[in-house]
Amino acid sequence: MKVDKKELPKKEIEFNFEMTAEELKPFLDQAAVEISTQKKIKGFRPGKAPYAQVVQEVGEMQVMQTAANLAISKVVFEHLEKEDIETIDQPAIEVIKLAPNNPFIFKATLALMPKVEIADYATINVKALPEIKIEKKEIDKTIEDLKKMRGKETIADKAAEKGDKVELDFDTFMDNVPIEHGSAKKHMLTVGENRMIPGFEENIEGMKKDEEKEFNLPFPKEYHEKSLAGKMATFKIKVLAVYKIELPTIDDAFAKELGLKDLKTLNSHVESNIRKEKQVKEDQKQELEMINALIEKSKFDELPEVLINQEVHKMVHELEDNVTRQGMDFKNYLEHIKKTEADLKLDFAPDAVKRVKTAVLIRDIAQKEKLEVSEAEVNEEVERTLASYKMNPAYAAQIDELEKNIKSDNAKQYFKNLIINRKTIKFLKDTIIK
Repeated sequence: MKVDKKELPKKEIEFNFEMTAEELKPFLDQAAVEISTQKKIKGFRPGKAPYAQVVQEVGEMQVMQTAANLAISKVVFEHLEKEDIETIDQPAIEVIKLAPNNPFIFKATLALMPKVEIADYATINVKALPEIKIEKKEIDKTIEDLKKMRGKETIADKAAEKGDKVELDFDTFMDNVPIEHGSAKKHMLTVGENRMIPGFEENIEGMKKDEEKEFNLPFPKEYHEKSLAGKMATFKIKVLAVYKIELPTIDDAFAKELGLKDLKTLNSHVESNIRKEKQVKEDQKQELEMINALIEKSKFDELPEVLINQEVHKMVHELEDNVTRQGMDFKNYLEHIKKTEADLKLDFAPDAVKRVKTAVLIRDIAQKEKLEVSEAEVNEEVERTLASYKMNPAYAAQIDELEKNIKSDNAKQYFKNLIINRKTIKFLKDTIIK
């Protein structure tokens, strides 16, 4: 078999393969077996029809195309393994010549895995984390939030005041024209929490059920929607209901309702949770600083476009998932921010490059330091993930399908990558941060 190799720009490589008719013959025979296994041929058991009979049944070109696919899969894989070439994604295949009793010629174009010259760990300076400090006001605020969550709502025939929950319809106009996304039906808000623009909730105070009101207010100068920032708007509202909220007393009984021994235990529990949350944030910030410093001082090959495009595609879909989970339509969201999906891809490109460099860097460090993951570690991660789903009643109806997916080969490869990434980050922190 003749093979020609050609280096292409942007970390791509091209192979031209030429197989003789004799070299293709075993694949033709294999193709005939496969076709006769899948297609019933009268007078023969599945997979047992002679080559000539299969050709007569389906046509010579279908057999040759099946043989070509089989040959491509085997030949390309074996050649890459022989030359120890690591690639990204599946090769792009172009068939140049495929005809009976002729050489089979095809071209495979592949993106190469980029290499990185890893910076000397000793040149990376990242400070150790400071001691996590928790202030009493943080604990008090969290307990106050818990108190509000446990409040009992009772519909009341009274004027709304601070602390009450109000259900209302409202419309927003600018120069007598309704503004986009400026209307809501049966909107719930707690008066005094300042979730709306300044002055809006003050206008609700004193209103009763079925009462209507119209008032003017300016949007804040720093409002996130630039087209509205600093401009005067007219609001028309109708109160549908007023709810009095009865809040519990923060005492030992309140702590017991939350499943804890007493108020002292509740305070300790809240403090511990705040500390853990802060610790996670500080760890993430430190890890990001460390990785960015390594990227800055390491030398990367040119990154293949396919890798960057894959990452951009992933980032767009991550955003789409987040928007959908919040109950919004992604198309409407794009219209609201005045961007197309193509605009998003351009916006995401710089961060995609950084994410690709991070992945390549971590992968190469794991290989350099011979960090490995055992099958037992993967299985433990699989079982831990599955247990978390089983504990959530929301997934009860899907648990069999989830278990099947989580235990699949693809999922296990994902968990293996996840664990090796964790190990690499831990290695770097233990090595770099003193």
